[in-house]
Amino acid sequence: MSGDQYDRYDYTVQAPPMPTAPPPAPADGVRAVAVAVLNLSGLGLGYALVRRWALTALCLIATAALLFVALPVDPDGVPAPALVLYVAFLAAAAAHGARVGLRTPLSGLGRAPLALGLGLLLLVAPAGGVVLYDRARDEATQQMLLDRLDEADRLVEAAAGKPFDTARSDYDRALSAYSALRADHPGSRAAERVPSRMKTFYTTVGAPFAHGDYCAATAPLKYLRTVPKSLPGTDLGELRSWPDDRLATSLYECASAALTAGEATWTSQFGELLTAFPDSEQAGKVEPAVAAAVVRTEKGLGGAEPCSAVERLRTLGTQIDGLTGGPAGAGDALAKDSGRAAGSADAGAYTCGVDQYRDGDFDAAQKTLTDYASAHKTAKNTRLATKIAIAAEIAQTVPAAGKTLPTTRSGGSISVTVQNDSPDEITVLYTGPVTGSFVLKACGSCKGYSLGSTLNPSFKPCGDSGKNYPQRTISLPVGTTYFLHKPMGDSLATPASDTAALQSGYVYTECAYTTQRLGSGL
Repeated sequence: MSGDQYDRYDYTVQAPPMPTAPPPAPADGVRAVAVAVLNLSGLGLGYALVRRWALTALCLIATAALLFVALPVDPDGVPAPALVLYVAFLAAAAAHGARVGLRTPLSGLGRAPLALGLGLLLLVAPAGGVVLYDRARDEATQQMLLDRLDEADRLVEAAAGKPFDTARSDYDRALSAYSALRADHPGSRAAERVPSRMKTFYTTVGAPFAHGDYCAATAPLKYLRTVPKSLPGTDLGELRSWPDDRLATSLYECASAALTAGEATWTSQFGELLTAFPDSEQAGKVEPAVAAAVVRTEKGLGGAEPCSAVERLRTLGTQIDGLTGGPAGAGDALAKDSGRAAGSADAGAYTCGVDQYRDGDFDAAQKTLTDYASAHKTAKNTRLATKIAIAAEIAQTVPAAGKTLPTTRSGGSISVTVQNDSPDEITVLYTGPVTGSFVLKACGSCKGYSLGSTLNPSFKPCGDSGKNYPQRTISLPVGTTYFLHKPMGDSLATPASDTAALQSGYVYTECAYTTQRLGSGL
């Protein structure tokens, strides 16, 4: 080596490569359990301590998704699939966190026991959340049931004022809701409030009674009597018997009005009252009301429409016979009322027949008075009823015969002989100053005349001196007498009439004969 020259030597120093991740830590079971427990909190804190930020975020997202599904709290709770998925996710996060934490050192909390203690403490949060959620769910259920109660109350309120037939469906729905609350959720606040709601229910349904509309009140009050069966086990207190007295009053008042008006509905209403509430005060008033109706109807016999009164009395008697039940003695009293109505109707038939005669309804008068005379052979009006029936029958053929009402007068100064020149037995009826009838036997040797022979001017019935014509002589007063000859039995001959103006000093002969129809003449 010479002079100023020096030999130079360059040296290069290379540093060892930096590790990309912390070196694996020795396996630590406590640390693994701590990471797993911290992940069970649902916040990903175990992953945060081992610096796995993406997995931490995933845990937070999963928890946020669960909260999104679970809130607001619903009575049905969290959907089962969501809950299963979340629990499975937490279990996977805990298992994976334990594997990662086994050899990964912690950051922030250097001591694994401390991290495990924190994890166990944080588990209180989800456990408490479950408890709080269950309470919130119970409250949500209570609110839902209260909403159902309010909805039922609104149905009752909406039905108020409507006719019962129209409102019944709303009442049924409300009652069904009340019943479901009591049966399916007996411990709920809504179920506990049902008994207090029933007071409003009863007063709303029974409102027609409060308004004095008794006929309209019967159906809703009957409905209210069925309510206790729809609410088994519910203490309704006085409401159980609330409809009874009101229904009894409604049945009585409605039936009484129908009885006064002559409507037929009173029988079913009084019948129901006597059967359902036999010992009630209202049932005790039924027989007096019926008896008063009989007396009231009897007064109609002397009015302008006696036939209507007779018909009402007959109907009334039949209707009274159908009533049963009631307090002791009511049956016997009602039977007497029925007998009185029937007896008054029978007696009033005479007045009815006379009225029909005066009105010119001779056919009805004949039938009414004939039936009366047949049923009352010893009554004081029987004789006159028979005479009026005769006059009514004649007046059907000769209307002029019905202009005056017959009397019981008989006899007279003029002799009238009636002969029968016909092969038929006949009944001779006559009316005028006196009224009566008699029967003439058939003429055995007589035959009917041809129509042509009766038109011959020389035709003279009862003119064969060789025949012994059945005959009868009666005495009649001066005046016009109307005759009717009526064939008896199965004869096809039709009745014939004659009008005779009888005068003093004459002897009259009336002859009955047969042509195509039965004829007569003086």
